[in-house]
Amino acid sequence: MQWEALPARVGWRLRPWEKSMAQASRPLSPHLQIYRWYLTMALSIAHRVTGAGLAVGLFLLTWWLMALAGGPDSFATVQAVMDNFLGGLVLFGFTLFLFYHTLNGIRHLVWDLGYGLDKLAAYQSSIVVVAGSAILTLLTWITILIVG
Repeated sequence: MQWEALPARVGWRLRPWEKSMAQASRPLSPHLQIYRWYLTMALSIAHRVTGAGLAVGLFLLTWWLMALAGGPDSFATVQAVMDNFLGGLVLFGFTLFLFYHTLNGIRHLVWDLGYGLDKLAAYQSSIVVVAGSAILTLLTWITILIVG
């Protein structure tokens, strides 16, 4: 397909600067390869990923609650699925996602109030979010393993 044939077919014409942009060999919009990755950028993407992970985790929580209401046989099925290494890993990940998403959401609320918007404060709050979510997750699972 040639660029010259496109305007006639769709019923509009390219302006002169659009014609030169359409014929350029470079991309019209920037791609991720040209950006320098910052911690705040990575955490923004991780916030979206953890939100999706929490949505999937809610399906597992719903399955567990329905099995609990369904009686001992259905609950035993869920318990058998979750009572192994992979199930524990999923639950550990869900806990990490929950703490990270919560702490990062609090950070965004602070930003909405107008605080911590400069580069240094944003970087420092990023470190606090990552460290806080790791520490809270480990404390939660150490408590679960001790209490039983």
